[in-house]
Amino acid sequence: MQHDILAIGDTTTDIFIRLKEAEVKNGLLCVKYGDKIPYESSETVRAVGNSANAAVAAARLRLSSALFSYVGNDRNGKECIEELHKNNVNTEYIRVENGKSTNYHYVLWYDVDRTILVKHETFSYDLGEINSPKWIYLSSLGGSSLPFHDQIADFLDKNRETKLAFQPGTFQIKAGSERLSRIYKHTDIFFCNVEEAQEILNEASRDLPTLLRKISALGPKTVVITDGYEGAYAYDTYTGEMYFMPIYPHTPFERTGAGDAFASTIVACLAMGKSLSEGLLWAPINAMSVTQFVGAQKGLLTQEKIVEFLKKAPVDYKPKKI
Repeated sequence: MQHDILAIGDTTTDIFIRLKEAEVKNGLLCVKYGDKIPYESSETVRAVGNSANAAVAAARLRLSSALFSYVGNDRNGKECIEELHKNNVNTEYIRVENGKSTNYHYVLWYDVDRTILVKHETFSYDLGEINSPKWIYLSSLGGSSLPFHDQIADFLDKNRETKLAFQPGTFQIKAGSERLSRIYKHTDIFFCNVEEAQEILNEASRDLPTLLRKISALGPKTVVITDGYEGAYAYDTYTGEMYFMPIYPHTPFERTGAGDAFASTIVACLAMGKSLSEGLLWAPINAMSVTQFVGAQKGLLTQEKIVEFLKKAPVDYKPKKI
């Protein structure tokens, strides 16, 4: 079958550890070195990661979604696959690799934010034969995946009807826009936050119109840059229009996955035939809902729930041209 969205990226199990005695100094999470640190609680969340979160978001919005990812032939991998099934995500492209361990991350949760201890397994990334989806949603992959990106670019060269959403992860940003130039040039819509845009461009300025234009010059046809509580900005190169979108008013409980929810909701809207402006209305609502729960997926909403929140939105909750 042709999926509406095929998300490609690493998946993992997150272990949330809620810290009790810590503080933040100059952007650093600080605890007493060499001491026994009490924590409030821990929670295990399976089958997460940028692309897995996008696949679940799309499925929750009644789209046909699948995840292309690698797991090890271990209990953790089996439980991740089971969790994806529970969330109506197709797993035909999940590759189970013998002799490898499924990714396992530790999330140090303090106040409303988190620091994640990550370790990407070195998988034998190979695209192989896949059916052409309407959209590919490409995000975080491990450090051994550069040739895999070339395979994805080759696939897009041959399947021009497939659109690409690109939300680069840490390694993809470090690899540089020049090495991934074919991916950038194939990208229909691109997502990152302000700090990531500055790193990609080696740009000190936080001027959003400047960052939007410079990212678009790398190839993406539409660029979306988020700025935390300050909202998000979008640039549509087809129309030349730029938009600012405020957040949906809320008080966060735990912020993991808010950016994934925002980006994947816009892509889901585009896959449904909605406009970028409509996607910008829906996305902050899904992001807001995710921050009310632990983990990146529990708060993902259905179409009906998003519409309910839209009806209750403040009068100034709408995209504004800039």
